Amino acid sequence: MSHTILIGAQWGDEGKGKVIDVLAQKSDYIVRYQGGNNAGHTVRIASNKFVLHHIPSGILNPKSRCIIGNGVVLDLDAFFDEVKMLESRGVSVRGRLFVSDRAHIIFPYHRLLDQLREERKGAGKIGTTKRGIGPCYADKASRLGIRICDLLNPRVFQRRLAEALEEKNELLKKIYHYKPYSFEALHKSYAFLRSKIKPFVCDTHLLLEEAGRKKKRILFEGAQGTLLDLDHGTYPYVTSSSATAGGAISGSGVNPSKIDGVIGVVKAYTTRVGEGPFPTVFPKALLKKIQTLGEEFGATTGRPRRCGWFDAVVVRHAVCVNGLTKVAVMKLDVLDTLPEIKIGVAYQCQKKKIYHFPADLEILEKAVPIYETMPGWQTPTTAARKVGDLPKNARNYLLRLEQLIGVPIWIISVGSDRSQTIVVNGKL
Repeated sequence: MSHTILIGAQWGDEGKGKVIDVLAQKSDYIVRYQGGNNAGHTVRIASNKFVLHHIPSGILNPKSRCIIGNGVVLDLDAFFDEVKMLESRGVSVRGRLFVSDRAHIIFPYHRLLDQLREERKGAGKIGTTKRGIGPCYADKASRLGIRICDLLNPRVFQRRLAEALEEKNELLKKIYHYKPYSFEALHKSYAFLRSKIKPFVCDTHLLLEEAGRKKKRILFEGAQGTLLDLDHGTYPYVTSSSATAGGAISGSGVNPSKIDGVIGVVKAYTTRVGEGPFPTVFPKALLKKIQTLGEEFGATTGRPRRCGWFDAVVVRHAVCVNGLTKVAVMKLDVLDTLPEIKIGVAYQCQKKKIYHFPADLEILEKAVPIYETMPGWQTPTTAARKVGDLPKNARNYLLRLEQLIGVPIWIISVGSDRSQTIVVNGKL
């Protein structure tokens, strides 16, 4: 497949970074098309661990070129911190990393407003990372945003920043009773960043169009997960962008007719960071055990993730809205010690059984999962390198997941290292 979208099929944190790293070995371009530095992709290569927030995970493959698309919101300070980290560890970035001139910029006032709004909500908080992502996307939708191309034009930038601060300072003073931002200070600091970002900037959709004409293999890297999508997730406990496959089209400018396939990434169980309903959550003791075994702490925030049994209702929803053609199942090894394993196959809502994922959160919060129980394998899987190496009960579990979600499993991960990957039928 020459144009492939890879997305999270649960609530994010599925292990997409590892899959992207594996697929990057056969990809010419890797494109990040939505989200901001609220995402965290972790890749382990031998004893080296890389945590990336803005820059596509494919940057670790020296033969790949990486693109930050127009659908991303960019924190320039965070971006340059990441560039510095990669270069200090011997990863070449210059001439391989390109930023869309249409991407919107996260400013300090976005981060502050994100924090103040979340604090104001108290018990009703959404659970944002407070990185300014939502306020930046809100400005984009209300036509008050500032793009990279605006920053590169000094006259336009001066005017756009003045317009934005006029509104933001009024909000800060009158609603939050907070001191306003200085136009002069912000203007000066971003004028300095203008020269730093310029070498990375281009019209990335033209770059992708040219790559397509040359039959290059392009991988579109999604951040977060389907159930955090602004339209198709558990609204309002969602991110502020389109985390589904459709976001790859609008967030990169690629022609939709060019997409050959959509790969979903799931864990062998389910996790969720932040607030919002989570029907298949583990009992307290098992939750703590899986958090420890699976190192289930947010790559961006460090917050512990809630963990639960695999929820087939969630993944079937992801299959439907994304048009998934195959899936990667991550962290199978985390379940190795369990004597029995449950799969959520439906929900009981009052007297009704439902097999689809409901939009109404009140229904979801009251839903009781209906489980199938399967025997565990209680055998280490971390040394497995082909499907036949897995214990029979592990193979049966994976087969049942395939049956429930209606999509074939393509990759199975049995550990955090790049080598601990089973490619079903041996073909990437």
